[in-house]
Amino acid sequence: MDQESAGKIVVKCYGNLWEQVTTFENLMQSSRQAQRGKRFRKNVLAFNYHLESELLQLQAELTDKTYQPGSYRVFEITDPKPRLIAAAPYRDRIVHHALCNVIVPLMERGFIHDSYANRLGYGTHRALRRFVKFARSSRYILQCDIRKYFPSIDHQVLKAIIRRKIKCGETLRLIDKIIDSGNIEVLASQFYDLPPQPDRPKGLPIGNLTSQFFANVYLNGFDHFVKETLKISKYLRYVDDFALFSDDWGELSQAQQAIKAYLETLHLELHPIKTQLFETRFGANFVGFRVLCDRIRVRNDNLRRSRRRLRGLGKAYAAGKVLLPKLLQRLGSWEAHLKHGDTYRLRCKIFENWPMVGQPQGLG
Repeated sequence: MDQESAGKIVVKCYGNLWEQVTTFENLMQSSRQAQRGKRFRKNVLAFNYHLESELLQLQAELTDKTYQPGSYRVFEITDPKPRLIAAAPYRDRIVHHALCNVIVPLMERGFIHDSYANRLGYGTHRALRRFVKFARSSRYILQCDIRKYFPSIDHQVLKAIIRRKIKCGETLRLIDKIIDSGNIEVLASQFYDLPPQPDRPKGLPIGNLTSQFFANVYLNGFDHFVKETLKISKYLRYVDDFALFSDDWGELSQAQQAIKAYLETLHLELHPIKTQLFETRFGANFVGFRVLCDRIRVRNDNLRRSRRRLRGLGKAYAAGKVLLPKLLQRLGSWEAHLKHGDTYRLRCKIFENWPMVGQPQGLG
């Protein structure tokens, strides 16, 4: 199989999906999904005040083809690094969930087992366990990162990939509208008051549910290329962070060149600094942890950020801005995350200032 045909997997194509997307039951379920953790925000409360009529209006716009995505709220964050975030209006997020409820189960059937991001039952901790297993059973690792992945996703290429699996015209028109409305280059030029770049439309907003899913779809053919054409059995990917393992340095070196060429067909490039081929005995960073031969540590930069957030949480609790149940939930989540590494002493040190939490459990 050559590079051009790699990733063109024989799959079942799906049509007649539109009625499933636009049913009132699906929209109602999607509204519940979209408001999780945000139920008391003003825009959500306002929508829910007339929930049934709002959903009926949304359903009517979808069925008569008059639905148009609203304007994004664009802002910049600096933690852990400077990034531009574009947040879709709440009613649009309901549409995103309604679409994903139908197409995700169909398209995920073609995903490889070792793609871990934004999938029900997968996630960072399961990816970490797999990474550790591969690293401790292999001599070498080729660890890769794609440079500016979300801003680089080419709309034309993405639409072509989706059309290999979805054949429902109405559903494809909705997908196109969502993709077109999230042109991150246009949103960035508006935010920074810069002239738009004369280039092919590209970029997806990081925060959209659809963007997270489309990011997996975009690299699914690449996943199959690595597994089936390069025949790398020990491979896994979390969003744009992926790793190949082998006892043969030459195999991984050749794979790196083939990967670079394949990614160019997707208008992507490997990060020149974060892409490295080295011995696993030196340890590797993955999903916030440092994986060594005999232990798993939390990365120092992640630990610094988390300690800063905990200090802020403590101040908010002391000021009465955060109640005890919410405090315990946040601290419990952080401890559960730490327990995936060899962090017992670290947890004891961190939580000694939080007596209401109790002693850390387990010997991890």
